[in-house]
Amino acid sequence: MALDGVFLKLVRDELKPLIGGRVDKLYQPSREELVIGIRTRDGSYRLLLNCAAGTARVHVTSESIENPKTPPMFCMLMRKHLSSGKLIDIRQDGCERILYFDFDSSNEMGDIVRLTIAAEIMGRRSNIILIDANGRIIDSIKRVTPEMSAVRPVLPGMNYILPPRTQRVSLLDFNADTFKLSVKAFEQKRMSNALVQTIEGISPVFADEVIWRAKCDDKAVCDFTNNEIQCICDYLCEVSSSLYDKKNKLVMLKNTQGQLKDFCFTEIKHYGTLMTTEICDSACELLDDFYSSRDKADRIRQKAQDLFRLLETLIDRTARRIANQKAELKECADRDKLRACGDLIMANLYSIEKGVKSFTCTNLFDEKESEITIDLNPRYTPSQNAQMYYKEYKKADTAEKKLTELIADGKEELAYLESVLDALTRADSESDIEQLRDELSEQGFIRHRTKKSGKASKSLPPIKFVSDDGYTILVGRHNRQNDKLTLKDSQKTDIWLHTQGITGSHTIICTDSTTPPDSTILQAAEIAAFYSGGRNSSQVPVDYTLVKFVKKPNGAKPGMVIFTNQKTLYVKPDEREIERLRVK
Repeated sequence: MALDGVFLKLVRDELKPLIGGRVDKLYQPSREELVIGIRTRDGSYRLLLNCAAGTARVHVTSESIENPKTPPMFCMLMRKHLSSGKLIDIRQDGCERILYFDFDSSNEMGDIVRLTIAAEIMGRRSNIILIDANGRIIDSIKRVTPEMSAVRPVLPGMNYILPPRTQRVSLLDFNADTFKLSVKAFEQKRMSNALVQTIEGISPVFADEVIWRAKCDDKAVCDFTNNEIQCICDYLCEVSSSLYDKKNKLVMLKNTQGQLKDFCFTEIKHYGTLMTTEICDSACELLDDFYSSRDKADRIRQKAQDLFRLLETLIDRTARRIANQKAELKECADRDKLRACGDLIMANLYSIEKGVKSFTCTNLFDEKESEITIDLNPRYTPSQNAQMYYKEYKKADTAEKKLTELIADGKEELAYLESVLDALTRADSESDIEQLRDELSEQGFIRHRTKKSGKASKSLPPIKFVSDDGYTILVGRHNRQNDKLTLKDSQKTDIWLHTQGITGSHTIICTDSTTPPDSTILQAAEIAAFYSGGRNSSQVPVDYTLVKFVKKPNGAKPGMVIFTNQKTLYVKPDEREIERLRVK
């Protein structure tokens, strides 16, 4: 799933129309991501540079990425140096995984200076570095100290040094004779590993495809015959020609469940029926589609790391407290035995001598009238021992009532915290996160928040869908919006849906006093299942009833309701189908 050098070259070719454009906007959505708005005569583009270990890439994006309220320091520095700068060139050294963006920009004195952004796409060593005209590093999005890397530290003021590079065969200008000589140096390694280390700019998935196309097993290089190596060279020549003539096919690979798994600059067939292939017309569009949903989730998780930790801690603590209270409640189950011991002592006062440690008598509370031995404290009189048992009984009886209440409250609190955590995992904007922070603050789970100066965070409207039958379906984003959507904004004749026994959002079918067909209710149930903790399950139970049968108990936490007259559907949420119904 790594972005290889050949694919990066195809991206570079698609970025050429940006040359001559000027920097319009610049912001940093997350700590390892930079978005540069470039305005050209043909329109405006958003250039995304990402240096996260698993998603490092460069491409034009059509996704609307939320701009943070407070820009990070690196973003401020980039704005200082590159605002209104003109993109002069985009360079790549062969098929190395580095793109250089050259800008002409004005300095503090008004002079035009040449600045370069080096977007290094190298796995966990990926970085975004701003370099001046003298080759000195102005700053980088990830600073690398000598303690972190003695070979290549990256710090402001240091000279920019290229990463270590080995001489390899270019796939774009492939030479079979050179390849045959180079691959012999790796004769003890498997051919797939040797290909990656011999040919510049290819990924492991392409190396596996090369071996499969040559109808060989992935064995040590020394075990390959001359004919097998020639078959490998023939296929590499074919791919090289297709890249030169721009007749190659860009592909995305999906598993049988439809999940995106990999991509490549040419067709991949060695997976057989385990993967399906989707042909794409643009390298930038392919990368944008492949990473967009995953990036959004990562971005939200970064912004809400403290909330995730807090909620996970609170849920764990609450669950352990309930478990301890249940254990204590179990100990109270024998309280009637304590009262019976007191009664038996009082019934046998005449026969118990002071100072004895126990006595045996007939158990009057047993149908079989078996004998029972009761422990006594020799320091107390028989009457005092009886009072001690009565006291223990009363204590256990009171504890049982109190523990029953505490456990019920604890379960309600646990359900609420799990609902907030579920909403947080599905938050798709900074506004949603802020609303959840405010909600937790109101409920006393986090310290009271002082509002910062500036624009207040407004809650986004409910997520809107339209069924194939034309009915509007609304989904709450968080608990407070769930309450407002169900109890205030909906009509009594609207239909309310929620997953059965699973945390999730309130879902409303706006009926306008009509009776929606079963197909609309089924689609709404699938939406309710998708926006719940059971979104990855195959059979999710969803209850539905009229809004007039949904009530909120006094003192209940946000999002908590009771309902009656419900029916239940079992559905399997389909993300593609749900996305089709969503109103953008």
